[in-house]
Amino acid sequence: MNRIDQLFATKQNDILSIYFCAGDPTPDSVATTIRTLQQKGVDMVEIGIPFSDPMADGPVIQAAATRALRNGMTLRKLFAHLKGIRDDVHIPLLLMGYLNPIMQYGFEDFCRSCRECGIDGAIIPDLPFAEYLQNFRPIAERYGLKMVMLITPETSDERIRLIDRYTDGFIYMVSSAAVTGAQRDFDKQKQAYFGRIEAMRLRNPRMIGFGISNRQTFDAAARYAAGCIIGSKFVSLLAEEDGNADRAADRLLAALHG
Repeated sequence: MNRIDQLFATKQNDILSIYFCAGDPTPDSVATTIRTLQQKGVDMVEIGIPFSDPMADGPVIQAAATRALRNGMTLRKLFAHLKGIRDDVHIPLLLMGYLNPIMQYGFEDFCRSCRECGIDGAIIPDLPFAEYLQNFRPIAERYGLKMVMLITPETSDERIRLIDRYTDGFIYMVSSAAVTGAQRDFDKQKQAYFGRIEAMRLRNPRMIGFGISNRQTFDAAARYAAGCIIGSKFVSLLAEEDGNADRAADRLLAALHG
């Protein structure tokens, strides 16, 4: 069974997934950051593939991607850094990135490399759903790679049900139509959106991301989904701690549970 499926089969609430950008703060920090997050009790990790035009990302993750590219991080190098990660890491790992570098690498080669490294899923924000169904889904399934789709408050119920029918693993609920970035709280409009999706009784579990940075936003999102995805807050703490993932993770967990 895929590790993502195993996670959601054994834990239905308060799942915590953390995102960081590969190559930031240093090219050789990828494996260390993953191992540290597992040690801290994080349930799942999303590893960002740096790209020069990250259109869905806010300034914090854009800056991290810029630093990573200046450090020479590429998708090929990322797979090299992930080699052997499954010797001691058992939590689900996903790669998150834009279509351009993945297509340059070759999609089937990408899926093959993911399987060789023990990557469980991929999130490609700019992959059109229709194109996924026609051209990408059969290849991803051949290699056992979960392709996680994003929905937003503007996504129609019809599209959400299609995504729920033709993907598995989990659905990534974007908290707002804005770019990534920490928020202090979720307003009534966002909470109404969370409630609307919960009432749809979808087959797949849901994870809420974008804007989660403190106990208020974590608790609000966790009421409506299996768990939360945190990116910008951890990336900013990692920068503040000069790349020390241990201290950054401790500060993040204190903010979420304190």
